[in-house]
Amino acid sequence: MSIAPTDRPLITHYPGIQHAISHVSLGSLPTPVERLQTLEQVLGVSDTRLYVKRDDLSGRPYGGNKVRKLEFLLARAAQQGYKEVLTFGGAGSNHALATGLYARQMGLQSISMLIPQPNAQGVRTNLLMSLHAGIELHQSPGMLRTALDSLKQVGLHKLRTGQFPYLIAPGGTSALGMVGFVNAAFELKEQIDHGELPEPDLIYAASGTMGTVVGLLLGLKAAGLKAKVAAVRVTEAQFSSERKAARLFRSTARLLHRADPAFPLLPFPAEDFLFVHDFYGEAYGLYTPEAMEAVRLLNDTSGLHLEGTYTGKTFAALLADVKANRLENKSALFWNTHNSQDFSGEIAGMDYHDLPAEFYRYFEEPVQPLDLLPH
Repeated sequence: MSIAPTDRPLITHYPGIQHAISHVSLGSLPTPVERLQTLEQVLGVSDTRLYVKRDDLSGRPYGGNKVRKLEFLLARAAQQGYKEVLTFGGAGSNHALATGLYARQMGLQSISMLIPQPNAQGVRTNLLMSLHAGIELHQSPGMLRTALDSLKQVGLHKLRTGQFPYLIAPGGTSALGMVGFVNAAFELKEQIDHGELPEPDLIYAASGTMGTVVGLLLGLKAAGLKAKVAAVRVTEAQFSSERKAARLFRSTARLLHRADPAFPLLPFPAEDFLFVHDFYGEAYGLYTPEAMEAVRLLNDTSGLHLEGTYTGKTFAALLADVKANRLENKSALFWNTHNSQDFSGEIAGMDYHDLPAEFYRYFEEPVQPLDLLPH
């Protein structure tokens, strides 16, 4: 794997970046775009065009949106000589698992500092896959305790290895990680230019730690696209705000401008960033009826698999806008950030008792009632 970006469209437009920002090609990019014609017919809309960006196919061993950020984050960790990475998430964190899987490809060990979340089959799968990947797992009861326990683990690993782990923020959301989604917008621009889809009026994406949606927004504006981003909140309100979005937007623009002064220092386009708060439900990771109906409908009409924490809620927001005629005479793109790789073979026969004891409850307690995944 080359620690030098040469094949990503952002670098083609701003070649100075490759001399300032490390990159490793981990993903299978570009990901395809598909029209959801059967869904359009089922919904009875002839004047609305619906598309999906298949980031579920973004890479092996793990798809979804995380690999785009990890191409830059893990490249820096490797370039700076780190042997371990430490990151954060919920018990069933997709980000923590993806980090561990791709870190292993690069010869890095991974440590996941996790907090509890509602139980689901996906949580069980991700925990067993983390065990399979050799990820060191720790769970703390809340955010404050996680911060304290993380300091402890950083110190312990320094004593054991002589080196601190490389820290990766929750969701990989930092100026460096978000470069991956600035690049994603340039990738989309190339697909529009090649006639694979019209320029969308709205792009729907899940907003957790906000890195995906804000990185996309910056990339869209830098690429000269007019599309607005509908950021569907799937985490507590304290983690998602326009003020935070503007800060992340500016910090990433500054990073890229320093790397290549031709990259514009754009103002935050608040009018093109639409926060959608109505589909969060009662808690992070707790499925809603609207989300699970959206999961079912997309699966029935396209064969695509979503889940209830992120993509189901996001697609429910898109469907609500279709049904309310807010997308009349418009084109909308759903950015599928879910991983579609099947891990059933890897986890078959694994014993959850090999996990740390604090994770047993996810296998001994029932999953939440709305979990429609097979179990």
